[in-house]
Amino acid sequence: MASTIIPYTVNIKLAARTLTGTLHLQNKTAVDWGWQGLIAQGCHSSILIIDPKTSQTIQVLERHKANVVKVKWSRENYHHNLNAPYSLRLASADAAGKIIVWDVVSGMAHCEIQEHTKPIQDMDWLWAQDASRDLLLAVHPPNFIVLWNGDTGTKLWKKSYAENILSFSFDPFEPCNLALLTSEGIVFITDFSHSKPPGSGGKKVYIASPHSSPAHSKPAPIQPTGAKKALNKVKVLITNEKPSAEAVTLNDCLQLSYLPSKRNHMLLLYSREILILDLELSQTVGVVAIERSGVPFLQVIPCAQRDALYCLHENGCVTLRVCRSTTSPPDETGKTGSVTDPEQGVQELVYDLRSQCDAIRVTKTVRPYRMVICPVNENSAALVVSDGRVMLWELKAHASKSSSNLSSGFPPLYSSVNFCGTPLRPNQKFIPDLSLNTMIGHSLISGVDTPRPLAGQQEVHLKFLLTGLLSGLPLPPFSLRMCPPLTTKNINHYQPLLAVGTSNGSVLVYNLTSGLLHKELSVHSCEVRGIEWVSLTSFLSFATSVPNNLGLVRNELQHVDLRTGRCFAFRGERGNDEPAIEMIKVSHLKQYLVVVFRDKPLELWDVRTGTLLREMAKNFPTVTALEWSPSHNLKSLKKKQLAAREAMARQTTLADAEQSSVESSVISMLQDAESKSEMCQGISAREHFVFTDTDGQVYHITVEGNTVKDGARIPPDGSMGSIACIAWKGDTLVLGDVDGNLNFWDLKARLSRGVPTHRGWVKKIRFAPGKGNQKLLVMYTDGAEVWDTKEVQMVSSIRVGRNVSYRILDIDWCTSDKVVLASDDGCVRVLEMAMKSASYRMDEQDLTDPVWCPYLLLPRAALTLKAFLLLQPWSDTFTMDIFQIDYIEKEEIKGLIQEQLNSLSNDIKSVLQDPKLNLLQRCLLVSRLFGDESDIQFWTVAAHYIQFFAQNRQPIISTPEGQTPAEDLQSIPVSHLDICHDTLCESSFFQRFQLERVHLQEVKRSSYEHTKKCADQLLLLGQTDRAVQLLLETSADNPSYYCDSLKACLVTTITSSGPSQSTIKLVATNMIANGKLAEGVQLLCLIDKAVDACRYLQTYGEWNRAAWLAKVRLNPTESSDVLKRWAEHLCSPQVNQKSKAILVLLSLGCFQKVGEMLHSMRYFDCAALFIKACLRYEVMEANDDDVKKLVGVSFVNYAKLLRSIGLKQGALLWASQAGEAGKELLDELSKTEGVGLDPSLNDEKTDDTLVNMD
Repeated sequence: MASTIIPYTVNIKLAARTLTGTLHLQNKTAVDWGWQGLIAQGCHSSILIIDPKTSQTIQVLERHKANVVKVKWSRENYHHNLNAPYSLRLASADAAGKIIVWDVVSGMAHCEIQEHTKPIQDMDWLWAQDASRDLLLAVHPPNFIVLWNGDTGTKLWKKSYAENILSFSFDPFEPCNLALLTSEGIVFITDFSHSKPPGSGGKKVYIASPHSSPAHSKPAPIQPTGAKKALNKVKVLITNEKPSAEAVTLNDCLQLSYLPSKRNHMLLLYSREILILDLELSQTVGVVAIERSGVPFLQVIPCAQRDALYCLHENGCVTLRVCRSTTSPPDETGKTGSVTDPEQGVQELVYDLRSQCDAIRVTKTVRPYRMVICPVNENSAALVVSDGRVMLWELKAHASKSSSNLSSGFPPLYSSVNFCGTPLRPNQKFIPDLSLNTMIGHSLISGVDTPRPLAGQQEVHLKFLLTGLLSGLPLPPFSLRMCPPLTTKNINHYQPLLAVGTSNGSVLVYNLTSGLLHKELSVHSCEVRGIEWVSLTSFLSFATSVPNNLGLVRNELQHVDLRTGRCFAFRGERGNDEPAIEMIKVSHLKQYLVVVFRDKPLELWDVRTGTLLREMAKNFPTVTALEWSPSHNLKSLKKKQLAAREAMARQTTLADAEQSSVESSVISMLQDAESKSEMCQGISAREHFVFTDTDGQVYHITVEGNTVKDGARIPPDGSMGSIACIAWKGDTLVLGDVDGNLNFWDLKARLSRGVPTHRGWVKKIRFAPGKGNQKLLVMYTDGAEVWDTKEVQMVSSIRVGRNVSYRILDIDWCTSDKVVLASDDGCVRVLEMAMKSASYRMDEQDLTDPVWCPYLLLPRAALTLKAFLLLQPWSDTFTMDIFQIDYIEKEEIKGLIQEQLNSLSNDIKSVLQDPKLNLLQRCLLVSRLFGDESDIQFWTVAAHYIQFFAQNRQPIISTPEGQTPAEDLQSIPVSHLDICHDTLCESSFFQRFQLERVHLQEVKRSSYEHTKKCADQLLLLGQTDRAVQLLLETSADNPSYYCDSLKACLVTTITSSGPSQSTIKLVATNMIANGKLAEGVQLLCLIDKAVDACRYLQTYGEWNRAAWLAKVRLNPTESSDVLKRWAEHLCSPQVNQKSKAILVLLSLGCFQKVGEMLHSMRYFDCAALFIKACLRYEVMEANDDDVKKLVGVSFVNYAKLLRSIGLKQGALLWASQAGEAGKELLDELSKTEGVGLDPSLNDEKTDDTLVNMD
């Protein structure tokens, strides 16, 4: 027999990948958007990694056997260096209780954790990463919380609770606070620690039905209607007693989350309302309710940068609600409304609906599952839909005319004054939509902010734009067919296309180089049963409808041209009410087509002309399996034809030699054209096919043109059952039967060999493409195998339940060494021949669009990229080309860094290259680009206070000649830090916020307990008159009536005379000594001894309370002392929160101390840049000896760090600015010109003069 037609196959390089489809219900909560800028999403037992900016799936992780129920990216809240690099780390948990921590770039599991076998209810990484950045807390059903080390997989501790735990939320302001949502209520844990499990069972609170709490005592001025009435009813009462049986317990609470925008606030989500609780009072201070006709909530995500909520509704609509500012808008006369009367002030927190996106069409199978928002910028949301779609919405701010807001009835929103923490300079380039806090200004607070917009502030409207959409495969089943293989002839225009027939009648064509959908064609009206390609750009597909009561169906056989999208019915009018088509087979030369029916003789068609060549007679045997032979007589036919042509041409020339040469050339052209067209169409080569009947007899049939001849018949093999499929390549023919036997025929040697696989029905067998490639892919009901037919032995196997959890629906080869499998979990997988899992190295992938993600680089290269962006301009030129600077590194790594730079948007590039972008803005912008949580926090606070102290200081030093005065000192006042920074804010602003908060608590109080707490807070805040009013409200039958009345008298009669002061002080200290700390502190505050009160609070470990009191009651000097003691406490080894201590010191203006601490913690890059910024703003004494010493060592160590990552040019620059200390290093650097790479920083000795300074 002649060898196969394919002369030689080039193996095209295709990445192993998974095309995913619809999600399982258990995947509902498995999605997370990390600080690293990528989205992870569970799909059945796989995890997709999606880049939201380019809407590409860039990795699929496969190792779980059960459905993935939770995924969480690790936090980036630590200082990054070579020992703590930028890396993509993800934890995923499945329905069988297994947790896997992944190294996403390599696709490898870092460690695996298993405690029980039930689905993990919730899991999250600890956000305070000073002690360790590897800690992972998980809820193991029904009632255990376990703390794991996510790096090693070791269990640190385990704790059980009385009720079933549904989920948990960490307090974003206090690492030792944790709230558990249980089946009966909330458990508050206040002693959470990584070193030991929580001691007590926590404080349990139950939530009574939203409608059972007592109505507010004060009469409402106007009777509200409709929704407003409902709002007034919803005063949730948090009680410590279990509510009675008829009261609705917390079971219907969908979600609990701390608010990251302000301390001690929490939200509870119900399907029709969101409740905002103030935890100091355990009372509702705000409600977002839905009108009766509105769409219920599914989920809510609170923002940190602004007091705003992203809400997901049941129709897939994402809405953004922003908390209304408390300053009264100016009235018509232009005066601001007075806020002196507390009754007229804010009655509750109001969240105005500022933007909403379009809903999706919800059906039985299509429902919104989950939403995630970008944690770095908080201005984009991704919606995951059950059908596998991911919709990417971006929030955009549009400047608007002020009148347009009157229709909505909401006070206007204004744009931010700052860009990256600094007021904008004239004509400075900036990105208005960089993040939520650059789009809208902070919430204004009465008494501190003017309600009028500042210079440069515009009124803005927010809109959602759909900027990306990823769609998955539809519901299975699928039928697969790969296009014809790559050959030397088609190499120039070959595309590796895979056709996937679906259950809804459409055919999806995927390009396997990129894994992207190439075309989606609506071809049939019912499920596609099979596809056969007839060229590289066209295929035939068939579908059969549901049988009628006679067992007859409507057959659809369509010819599809991919280039034009044209479809036509290949069998013309035929197809209605006939037996179902079982299979279609196209011959090797794509000349003929056999259509096999269930209870009807087969049809033979000519593919090129679309004509029926033969419909077999009624007595034709029933076909069980059929295959075309790879042998044909095309070559010999072509030779014969060419010989005949040449002979004819010779005769003509001899006869008419005297004709003019012009004519003869015309004739030869015509003859050439004729022969070519005949070769294309006229030649009908002889091809053969074999088939088996129900008895196992093999028939051989020859087709040539329109003649069909019956050939030899081979009797059945006794060892084989009913033959189910045949494959033929070269001299090997393989038969598979319904009992799982494979029979290998060697046609040359005339030998046959049977192999029982014991795997049951052989569903399908396919030979691999490529000359001499004798691998065979076999599909069974329970999996698949690859066989080597030369050696007659199995190469690899995959079996349901043993090494995979999915069933295989269809198989094919996509290259000579890769297979493609369709499975019942709705995925199509391209796998290596070994059929192992499909995770791959992300950095080896060919992506259609480049992805900005520095985490994909090697740790050293990521740090180089960061330094390259931070240290612009290089030699006085701003550049985005790494090759332009003196950088010692392998070309390959330089190329990867350059790819990252190229993938930045043009807006970002232009801002980074703008000379007006100052150092503080650059540091903050680069931190944002890297998603570096700790850096963003540090530079936000540093930028604010460096400018704040630079503006408020007296001019200490005259500017030396030739230097510009302190950078960027404009007359614009620095707007205050937002309240999400809590005690780091300025005292005046913090105080005002606390007063407003107490006022709100006062309006909302609904029991004596609440009133008492309000009075206590008012006393601490120095609001004695209001406190007395509340104390006098106590009713006579209350046991505390006498006490409260006396207290009211005491507060009103306090004089500053010596004796009364000393008595009260004595009483207070006795109270404190006897365990009544809060009461003693109150008394001390009454006699203006708040400094002592703070000291007592600190002595008794109430550090946060002391800081709060210092902020609201003390003058700057006293407050500074209290906060410095707090910073020292935070640095102590048992607390180990140095990063928090640094922020506290920044807010006090202790910049030199901060520089020393950063240096001693070996944060050399951060220290050097911070000190440089301080010197530029003149908030450090440049001539001070200690400062000079600090500048020297920190700049030298930064220069050494730059040298260790290959940035020699940067190292020279910083060493030259280090004064005396840098001379030695400068000499070294000039000596090593042209020498190879320097040793890494780990081996290099850094200057430790200051490392032990504190």
